[in-house]
Amino acid sequence: MKGYLQLNSGDCFQGQWLTSAPVDTIKGEIVFYTGMTGYQEVLTDPSYKDQIIVFTYPLIGNYGINEVNFESKKPHVAGVIVYEAKQTAYHYEAQYSLIEYLEKWGIPLLGSIDTRAVVKKIRSKGTMPAVLTSSEKISEQSFSLVEDQKVSKVTVFKPESHGSGEQHIILMDYGTKKSIVKSLVNRGCMVTVVPYNTSFEEVKKLKPDGILLSNGPGDPKALQTILPTVRKLISHYPTLGICLGHQLAALALGANTKKLAFGHRGANHPVLDSVTGKVFMSSQNHSYVVDIQSITDTGLTLRFTNLHDQSVEGFDHEKYPLQTVQFHPEANPGPAESEYIFDEFIETVKANNGRVFAYA
Repeated sequence: MKGYLQLNSGDCFQGQWLTSAPVDTIKGEIVFYTGMTGYQEVLTDPSYKDQIIVFTYPLIGNYGINEVNFESKKPHVAGVIVYEAKQTAYHYEAQYSLIEYLEKWGIPLLGSIDTRAVVKKIRSKGTMPAVLTSSEKISEQSFSLVEDQKVSKVTVFKPESHGSGEQHIILMDYGTKKSIVKSLVNRGCMVTVVPYNTSFEEVKKLKPDGILLSNGPGDPKALQTILPTVRKLISHYPTLGICLGHQLAALALGANTKKLAFGHRGANHPVLDSVTGKVFMSSQNHSYVVDIQSITDTGLTLRFTNLHDQSVEGFDHEKYPLQTVQFHPEANPGPAESEYIFDEFIETVKANNGRVFAYA
């Protein structure tokens, strides 16, 4: 059955529904992911909440969906665009085909689309509202998106505990990936995942040794109400911010964020670490970045830089034991070259030896 991807720019692409055709028009911001593998992790990454994802690699789904590589309990994308998706899965761990998995969750999959042409439009005109529909004709109102606060839809509702160990890390859940928790547990930490709007006083009662500000979806400026809490946490505990958590830390300290034209979503973004002088490949998924021109008087010092566009990839701080990264050191999908960020964080936590400090 014919289906259509329609962009706010006026462009329309005809394809074929590989899942059941949606009853209603599916809306979302259209973005693209450039990795050759990792579609299972991408679909279940809460940072993709309500987005329509275009996979640039021409064949998606050939190794199916397993029970191991989920980043959360369900997929969060609004819809999926591919050139070709396999009906069957060729891997011994596969439990479902990609089509079966998306059908189970009611997420539309549109195939036989010229994904190269779609990505060229996004790269030239930027990410934009898009719709998936079975009708070639739609109204302009169909592209209107509600700019809601997405983090409240993907956070935990009550604290969850994982692992055991001497270092107790409180993970502020803005839409965290399971592999971030696993990275900490594998390093001997006890991790308590708490809702995104947990107060500083509630966190303090849990007696953390360190704080991790997680990844998550949407515009960081939609979370203005929690910035005072983020600043308090940074000024009292060793802190690591990842992706959205990196952006929130910067905003809390007085810096500014801005939106990229089409963001970074892939598993091969080169990043320079100015401390080690080394370049590594990174996994990324974000639309917003910290404006380097805005960090004056924040105490933030640039450490990591994206070598594609020179955008900010992470900070250290002159006074606080704070480290932030825009990329994903836990990878999944992607290379594991930057996992040492977790090791550095744990060493900082250990060196602090459980002290609660308070800087002016």
